[in-house]
Amino acid sequence: MSGHSKWATIRRKKEKIDAARGKIFTKYLKEVMTAAKLGGSNESANPRLKTAIAKAKSANVPSDSINKAKLKGAGELPGVHYEDINYEGYGPGGVAVIVETMTDNKVRTVGEVRHLFTRYGGNLGENGSVGWMFRKIGQIVIDAEGKDEDKLMEDSLEAGAEDMKREDDKFIITTAYEDYLSVCDKLEKLYEFESNEITMIADNSVKVPSDKVKNLITMLEALEDLDDVNGVYNNADIDEADIEAMDK
Repeated sequence: MSGHSKWATIRRKKEKIDAARGKIFTKYLKEVMTAAKLGGSNESANPRLKTAIAKAKSANVPSDSINKAKLKGAGELPGVHYEDINYEGYGPGGVAVIVETMTDNKVRTVGEVRHLFTRYGGNLGENGSVGWMFRKIGQIVIDAEGKDEDKLMEDSLEAGAEDMKREDDKFIITTAYEDYLSVCDKLEKLYEFESNEITMIADNSVKVPSDKVKNLITMLEALEDLDDVNGVYNNADIDEADIEAMDK
């Protein structure tokens, strides 16, 4: 199983846990603030903001909190100003890793990220060191129960999606980055999404040795748990047996 697919599954499970802690609320609100800062508070003219608000609402973030975050980001209310910074490097087993952050303190954030790379046997690199391996895509997850796979595939392709595949009890629909909002607008009229997001995938993967899997997964989880981190992407190819062995 590819690392992206497996990690996406792990991350979806973690997000449900994080939601109970309220951590994911903070991350969604920070994304709303950043999107509003970069493109203004008008959702119609700011696709990134529209997506950020939709994701926040899907996670049941209160509408009042979303609106305040939007106004703060646009400078219409006093508040902390966040900026997007990506950090790149190699994790255990030579796996390429991109850490997407939103921060109001670059010194704090890079220190925390560097510490985790070093602690688990990785190396934080320069900007561009691994970014060329990845591309942005849109991803929509729909519960497979009660769905006709052929019909969903037909509807997805007609909406402009690039591909669809089944993973366990979920259908994963992928879109080109520039088509993401359009595909979401069309499909959400027909189906309920379990999740939808802009993510990154690598064109090539790296097979992770069994003795490096635990450190890699632990590092990725630790990075996800940092308050300033909005997303973690990698090109690991991990054996299912190694994942299962970690749970024993």
